[in-house]
Order: sequence, then structure tokens, then C-alpha cells
Amino acid sequence: MHILVVDDDAELCALLEEFLRREGYSVQCEHEGNRGLQRALLPGVDLVVLDVMLPGIDGFEILRRLRVQSKVPVVMLTARGEDVDRIVGLELGADDYLPKPFNPRELVARIRAVTRRYEPRPVAPSSRIEVNSVTLDTGTREVMANGKRVDLTTFEFDILEQLMRSAGRVLSRDALMETFYNRKATPFDRSIDMHISHLRKKIENGDTLIKTIRGVGYQFCLTPEDAGGE
Repeated sequence: MHILVVDDDAELCALLEEFLRREGYSVQCEHEGNRGLQRALLPGVDLVVLDVMLPGIDGFEILRRLRVQSKVPVVMLTARGEDVDRIVGLELGADDYLPKPFNPRELVARIRAVTRRYEPRPVAPSSRIEVNSVTLDTGTREVMANGKRVDLTTFEFDILEQLMRSAGRVLSRDALMETFYNRKATPFDRSIDMHISHLRKKIENGDTLIKTIRGVGYQFCLTPEDAGGE
């Protein structure tokens, strides 16, 4: 697996390159934004570790341009305590984020959790799940909402499948974080929340399909009437 690290801290890049190579990854580093974007768009890059603060163009602009052309997984590096940076990164299409300073082992754990969602899967017999005007096909990985096809990311599809299979029941944030990120939820971790926010924008057309159960988690509504009392 080939990882591209885009960070202007040469010392950190050298440390990460050495550590990630010991973990079995192929690693390249770029220290400037424009070159980082060019390298990220080349074939053969399996995941990008992307810092926010960069010379040239910053990490947010790289991510914005990257998402126009590529679905390569991205783990953002953000300054500790900068919740706005994390939210913006997730809104722009980052798969996960890690605040600096961090333990390289934590970065490896984030990389493994993200790439697990992108691993090729055996072609399964087509199975359709239909709930409240949404149809999900597990074989073709297609989703229809109100009769229209919806383009979802890998994460969004997997989250929607889990919610629809549990329609009418509440799935806790802890359970979703354990399933998709292999870690427990924290009060300031917005990863799952942002993916569900994107999902809502794509499948909901004025009606609530995914209801927030405050302080607990999320529930896919079995009927339009279930959306009350969010």
C-alpha cells in the first residue's frame, strides 16, 4: 500500500516515513501544497495523510480540488483543539482526522480503520433493503431515494446499510465509531456525525429519514411518522 504524506515539517515527515515503512507501507512525502496535490492525483496513491497548514496552497484547498477528481482516502492532520479545522476537513471530504501532536501508532490505527472500508470485497448476491422510500442494493451498492439514484461514498453507503438494517432501532455513536473507526466516540469527535450529515443531504428531500437521538445516537425512520420528536 502506497501512502503520500503532505506536510511541510521535514522532521515529522522523516519520522513518519521511517515508522510507516516499518509497518509495511510504501511512503512518499511532499512539503508544498501544489506539489502535494499533483502527486496525490497520480495513479498508485492509496491514501493521503494531509496537513492543513502548507506553503503554496493549504490542505483544505488540496482536499477540495482532490475531491473533484478522486476518491482516494484522506486522513487530515489538524492542530490540537482546532475543532473548526476538523469539521471543515470532514465537510470537504476527508475520511478521518488526527490532531497534532500525535503518536505514530495512532496514525497507523487511523490508516488501517479507513483503508478497511475501501478493501475489495467479494461480489455478493444482490440483496435489496427497502425502508421509507429508500432502496439499498448490497450487491451493486446502489441507492435509490424517492426514485432517484444517489451517489454515495464508501463510508456513506456502509453507514446507511447499517442504519437501514436496524431501522426503527437506535444505533449509538459508540457502536458506529467502533464499527467504522475501531475506536470509541468522544464528545469532540465529529467523524461519524459529519458523514451522517452528508448522507442526510443526499437522501433526504425535506423529510427526516435519519433521526438524531440526542446524547445516544441515530435511528433510521421506518415511516414518515417516526420522524417526529427529533
